[in-house]
Amino acid sequence: MLELLLVIQMLEDEIRNRLDSLTKPPGSLGRLEELALRAGLIQQRAMPEIRTKAMTIFCADHGVAEEGVSAYPAEVTRQMMANFQAGGAAINVLCRNFGIEPIIVDMGAGKPTRNFTREPAMTREEALDAIDTGRSYSNSADVIGAGEMGIANSTSAAALLCAFAGIAPEEAAGRGTGLDDAGLSRKIDAIRKALALHRPETLDPIGVLAAVGGREIAAIVGLILGAAERRKIVVLDGFISCSAALVARAMQPEALDCVLFAHRSAERGHRKMLDALKARPLLDLDMRLGEGTGAALGIAILEAAVTLYREMATFGSAGVSKAS
Repeated sequence: MLELLLVIQMLEDEIRNRLDSLTKPPGSLGRLEELALRAGLIQQRAMPEIRTKAMTIFCADHGVAEEGVSAYPAEVTRQMMANFQAGGAAINVLCRNFGIEPIIVDMGAGKPTRNFTREPAMTREEALDAIDTGRSYSNSADVIGAGEMGIANSTSAAALLCAFAGIAPEEAAGRGTGLDDAGLSRKIDAIRKALALHRPETLDPIGVLAAVGGREIAAIVGLILGAAERRKIVVLDGFISCSAALVARAMQPEALDCVLFAHRSAERGHRKMLDALKARPLLDLDMRLGEGTGAALGIAILEAAVTLYREMATFGSAGVSKAS
């Protein structure tokens, strides 16, 4: 272990030395320098590179939609999947613009989980199967965005936040895709019922995920775990994607070393979720669309950081004098 720590420290020193040798005042590229360093440490190489980029969009339906917790009907999940496949959604536009390959994964559109106000959303086996599916996509590219689509999945994400961070339902639940006051009240009540019914125990993260999660969230858990094993970079999107990080951290805390948090969404509980994860997002644009749109922007910023690190001249190569 000590030897590994020394190797990592030597790598970090090498990357920082190169950053400071580039033709700029030290630290003047701010968080872009931090991103270049993170990329190098995740990939375990002094010259990080991004050759391939993918956006996994995991899609699933949720039985809790029966409780009237979404402004949209459940069939929208399948309809939006068709839109993704046709290239017409916001995430498709961003992926085309940034050269990211979209990968649409059906995790149960049209086959909803169970209504977690009455019974667990999934069995443990179903949750583990979904995690394994997500893990299988962790070698898709050098950098993998985590997006999702699922009517009522912000209710599951909020329930996971309550379970793992001790946040009250009224603080965790937001308006999602545009709930009115009555809909928001139903959403809070559904989460409160689920917590009382299942009494989730965070020492059993798979049990919590099975009780109140969803298959697309479980798949993102698997994506994170698999990426950590393969030294791939995962860029998480917003509220729903980040709820998977709560589960992954409870299972394997060091797995989050491979994760970047793209943005702070406008969804009510996301700030508290990021605080619980001790995460500092790259952007805050009042977005709340999902699909991976924030993650696509995050990937573009990461790629800019790595390209600057790789391609800028050094003071020595450019014949530029350093500060005295």
